[in-house]
Amino acid sequence: MRKKAKAVPEWLNSPLWSTPPLASTLADPFGTDFSPPPAPSPEPSPSVPPPPMREQAVDSHAGREGETREEDSAGAALRAHLLADFKAALSKKVVNMGELRRLACLGVPDGGGTDVRPLVWKLLLGYLPTERSLWPYELEKKRSQYSAYKDEFLLNPSEKLCRIEESKLSRKKELTGERNGLLPRSEVTNEEHPLSFGKSSLWNQYFQESEILEQIDRDVKRTHPDKSFFSAKSNQESLRRILIIFSRLYPSVRYVQGLNEVLAPLFYVLKNDLDTSNSTSAEADTFFCFVELISGFKNNYCKHLDNSRVGIRATLSKLSQLLKKHDEELWRHMEVITKVYPQYYAFRWITLLLTMEFSFNVCIHIWDAMLGDPEGSPDTLLRICCAMLILVRKRLLVGDFTANIQLLQHYPQTNIDHLLHIANRLRGTMPS
Repeated sequence: MRKKAKAVPEWLNSPLWSTPPLASTLADPFGTDFSPPPAPSPEPSPSVPPPPMREQAVDSHAGREGETREEDSAGAALRAHLLADFKAALSKKVVNMGELRRLACLGVPDGGGTDVRPLVWKLLLGYLPTERSLWPYELEKKRSQYSAYKDEFLLNPSEKLCRIEESKLSRKKELTGERNGLLPRSEVTNEEHPLSFGKSSLWNQYFQESEILEQIDRDVKRTHPDKSFFSAKSNQESLRRILIIFSRLYPSVRYVQGLNEVLAPLFYVLKNDLDTSNSTSAEADTFFCFVELISGFKNNYCKHLDNSRVGIRATLSKLSQLLKKHDEELWRHMEVITKVYPQYYAFRWITLLLTMEFSFNVCIHIWDAMLGDPEGSPDTLLRICCAMLILVRKRLLVGDFTANIQLLQHYPQTNIDHLLHIANRLRGTMPS
């Protein structure tokens, strides 16, 4: 006897979860322009009440067309109130991370002459300690450490060998004054020769990494070419240095194509800190925040873990299990009937942390919730991915393999508050 599919939760029956809102009736809450979505399903019944928003999320009031002045005033007042809450939380001698996470899940407010997001993200990522008095010391230590990393990892072998020899000569006072710091030909060892294939040869390592360096250069130049910020040469060089140092400092991950897209929101937020003492050191701060961010997802980037219980395939399997648990009808249609498996569409969602599925500004607001969620960024990301499927479930249920792949690889316009509301409803249900 065929097993009966689990009933769909009543809260999923709302048509608002099955079709993207029309641009003319419900604009994106963050005021971002999207390209026109594919032809939508029939409009939801006007009798269906809208779902709860992100518990008074800041930018959900950016609004519908024709919004009244009273609603605008209420939205501005709400943003000002939330900004005051953030400032109060950040001004404490010891920041209460539970309180800060709760506020971040509501949405970090923009504008008002004050931008708290750079500091909020540094705390949420664990780059800064909760005790305010330690911040100057930690920042100075980390920025000095990054400077040392640049000296160590950005020099070519010739420059490194020269520095090594200079260091040796400074410790050998018995050397004659005729020595000028350059190695005589007879003293160039096999390992130091540019044509050496030895494993410990700096030159051999340098040439082996040249392919990675070229990939980083190409990806950095392709990073958000529509935004002037990322077209600036100085910012491109910062991104390049961060990715090179990361690839050399963490060989288990090295550089995976697309990490530039994950790095971009971090660098953009920290570089635009209104405090110039922080913005001038944004490259160093971004590097360590990037390390903290990737550490939570690193198993998804390690090729040798792909087929393990913790690699990217296991992560995609968890997404499949999560969907089956909450919407077995949709799961069955996707994976049993049409054979649309998560690896066909969610690999990019997960490895690039949704940066390619939504506009840049909307992605930043999604990251507010992802970084602030107490369940942790990896589980929160999967809940958001599952919510993305549920949000377009009716379109998926009538689609075949081709239609559904196209829909999910070019995710349509949607209301981010709706999306995060669904993800919040899935809280505490991650498969083990």
